[in-house]
Amino acid sequence: MKKSTENKPGEEYVPPQQIGTEMNAVEKIELPSEAEAIHFFRTVKMRLLDVNRWAEVAGVPLSTFRLTDCHGNEVHRSVVEGDYLKIDIPGPGTKTGSGYDWVVVEQIREEIRDGAEILTMTVRPAANPLNEDAHIAHFLTDQATSTFQVKRIENTIYAEEHGRNETPNTDTGHVLDNVRNAFVGWTAKIGFSYPQWKSLVNGLINEE
Repeated sequence: MKKSTENKPGEEYVPPQQIGTEMNAVEKIELPSEAEAIHFFRTVKMRLLDVNRWAEVAGVPLSTFRLTDCHGNEVHRSVVEGDYLKIDIPGPGTKTGSGYDWVVVEQIREEIRDGAEILTMTVRPAANPLNEDAHIAHFLTDQATSTFQVKRIENTIYAEEHGRNETPNTDTGHVLDNVRNAFVGWTAKIGFSYPQWKSLVNGLINEE
């Protein structure tokens, strides 16, 4: 994907691509004035941090996301570092994940620099916090990351999702889980997950 010089602030928070596949979903909106962009960006940030409403924001019934604390208990608040996202994707779940795919919120970073506001959240496939199974409970290995980023540069607002190092997780300790993950990982590799992320980043900056 060709990079633009206009939205480089914050790109250092996206992990480098080393193995497997990558994905980039980017949308932007230009407001009439910087003051209006500053005001609307507050809403954009709130939408990103309200994980429980992501499916509503995206407007497409592909996957649902529920926010949990570090013990796997569902919570209704903004996401913080150390939380988990419990993901219900179409089709059968896994025994490893108690029917769900799990990621841990590895980092949330917010900053203002050089006239730009940047909010970044990185998640990584993780074990199921509801049991003691140490195997990764996600269709991708824990080398993969998803970085969600919203930023305002003057009167332009960007919403982005960057998937990195995406490789199917076929080492769960359960044969059926391995088969399922290989299939879901393959469909993600050929682009079936792209519409979901494209819908989400578009929804984050939707003014309606």
